[in-house]
Amino acid sequence: MARATLTSAMPDEILHLPKLRDVIAQAGLRPDKKLGQHFLLDANLLARIVRAAGDLAGQHVIEIGPGPGGLTRALLASDAAHVTAVEIDPRAITALAPLAAAYPERLTLHQGDALKLDVTTLVPPPRAIVANLPYNVGTPLLIRWLAQAGDFCGFTLMFQREVAERIVAAPATAAYGRLSVLAQWLCTVDIAFVLPAAAFWPPPKVESAIVRLTPRALQPPPGERAAMERLTAAAFGQRRKMLRGALKAIGGEALLNKADIEPGRRAETLTVQEFEALMHASMNQDGGLKRGRQFE
Repeated sequence: MARATLTSAMPDEILHLPKLRDVIAQAGLRPDKKLGQHFLLDANLLARIVRAAGDLAGQHVIEIGPGPGGLTRALLASDAAHVTAVEIDPRAITALAPLAAAYPERLTLHQGDALKLDVTTLVPPPRAIVANLPYNVGTPLLIRWLAQAGDFCGFTLMFQREVAERIVAAPATAAYGRLSVLAQWLCTVDIAFVLPAAAFWPPPKVESAIVRLTPRALQPPPGERAAMERLTAAAFGQRRKMLRGALKAIGGEALLNKADIEPGRRAETLTVQEFEALMHASMNQDGGLKRGRQFE
């Protein structure tokens, strides 16, 4: 992935804005546990996140949960064509207003719940998401965006380290599961770097990590995504069971034999490619996963 052309110092306009701690104090923006807020204020780390996103030149970047605007400022210092910040907390919208006023052509604030929003409607392509995600909604947001992976150039997202490790986990490891399969099936993934709890205010009880997901050039059609979603839910829903038992309701041993997969194996031992083969086999069988619910 190409490196972003982010300068080591913020532009003059940003340097003349209040310090982030002053913004937080003036807006009464004390982190809200209910919203999973932990603010990252270190300018060097914020710039490093933007560099991890690669070359943002010409892209419309969406940020979720900007809080006091630290990452927003770093994004504005990049070559991104435009930044759209989605924030549910009205206190943060107030805190970000001076930044939006300083960059009326490059920054748009959108107050709303990202879980209820189709972010592809906010900006035209090419799009990317760069965000320090609130801990309590990070996974459901990722699952939602994976269903639209082909609409994005990439995702650079901060999660709890445990969640990040699940996303990039290899088969036959404790962290490998449904999220690993879905993410790696639709994207190439890696952990860019880990951030200690002490980097945040207030410090969370866990470390965090930046995950990069780059959508694969060839994305599966909606029917295959629906089938894979249901298949992985069934396989990992009873992960201690052998697959012949875990998948009994959707074909069991006959389905596994059709995909040339040993029925006595467990879900965590299958590679992403084996899950894909099993998904295709399930779609070809009568009454199989063709009726599966949409990927969500």
